[in-house]
Amino acid sequence: MPRVSILAIPPAEKKAFQRKLLSWFAGRKRDLPWRRTKDPYYIWISEIMLQQTRVAAVIPYYERFLAKFPKVQALARARTETVLGYWAGLGYYSRARNLQRAAKEIVARHAGAFPREYEQALALPGIGRYTAAAVLSIAYEEPLAVLDGNVARVLARIGAIRGDLRAPVLWRNLEAEAQDLLARKSPGDWNQAMMELGATLCTPKSPRCEECPVAEWCQAQKLGI
Repeated sequence: MPRVSILAIPPAEKKAFQRKLLSWFAGRKRDLPWRRTKDPYYIWISEIMLQQTRVAAVIPYYERFLAKFPKVQALARARTETVLGYWAGLGYYSRARNLQRAAKEIVARHAGAFPREYEQALALPGIGRYTAAAVLSIAYEEPLAVLDGNVARVLARIGAIRGDLRAPVLWRNLEAEAQDLLARKSPGDWNQAMMELGATLCTPKSPRCEECPVAEWCQAQKLGI
């Protein structure tokens, strides 16, 4: 039996939804340093730094960190104290420790290249489902949808989905919806477009619905919720 979508976007309109969001992203995306590369190492570093940290705060740390550790091999062989020194100010230092542990595994087990296989990426220290999907889709164009807080909020509003989005059953349903909605020919841009929409327009408070490229499909807006 086919899975029933909770988003209420008619299958015949899914392509139009994808085109509108991707067109909006192409014209309105923020110019961020990690968007100027397809290098999986650079993208991975940005994703780890962006966890629980604002974009504006990350940029100078990202640029300084990569100037010191321009390749995964440099990060793997560095002294841990040096890595933590270049992380100082970002907080959540376990992220930096796991980053170096993963770098050592990438050098030792994957010939210095971030693995392309989802399960291999997921096995690295500090890499969860979101980070694995983000790096593989953006760097390698693997057809994997991401689900973070921004994307979950966008999906919930499109489908007028109520409740605790982090509840395990609902989160799994949202993961399935994200994967079903994915623009498989351009998964990297699609995932970034969904996150950008949530970060800039479909914000937790005072969403800017009048500027949203996909507002016509949003059930929450139609219901005034």
